[in-house]
Amino acid sequence: MNYAKLAFSDAIKALQEKFGSRKNYERMEQFRSTDGLTANEMDFVAQRDSFYMSSLGENGFPYIQHRGGPKGFLKVLDNRRLAFLDFSGNMQYITLGNLQHSSKVSLFLMDYANKVRLKIYAKAQVLELGEQIDLEQALVLPGYKHRAERIMVFYIEAFDWNCSQHITQRYTADEIQVAFTSQSEYLTKLESEVKALKEALKSKR
Repeated sequence: MNYAKLAFSDAIKALQEKFGSRKNYERMEQFRSTDGLTANEMDFVAQRDSFYMSSLGENGFPYIQHRGGPKGFLKVLDNRRLAFLDFSGNMQYITLGNLQHSSKVSLFLMDYANKVRLKIYAKAQVLELGEQIDLEQALVLPGYKHRAERIMVFYIEAFDWNCSQHITQRYTADEIQVAFTSQSEYLTKLESEVKALKEALKSKR
């Protein structure tokens, strides 16, 4: 797998040459090849609670869809395959229709808190529920109340990590709660101590 070889067309290479970045990216084409996701990418995917997916329509326009769920809803099947249960949405079926035109998709997986972005080229396969029972059971999310309509499998063609420039840091409610746990515990401790001191002063009067 080599993201640069797949992403860089002749027109893109010409622009890189024009603006002075071609030499760096030429090395990327030559040396940054992998046999699939490493443990680092697989762990990153497992921690995500959303991703963005771009597909290409018959009209020639791309369409970007946000998919979300509990952390880990996008499952790593192996170092070349990802899959998730596609839950009911607004019933426009734009992505689903686009995939009948072309199976090629581009995924963006974001970690806003740490300003990290993983981008993936893949081919998508749509499976109906009941078509692969073992896979379907492996993707089930206990306690998640939304209704699954189908399974989507991504066959990874290439991936790359993006730089952190211009990614605004954002935090989920859970991340904020974790970050302030020690402060909350300290405040609770201080409140208990103040209460104890007040009671001690009252008893001396």
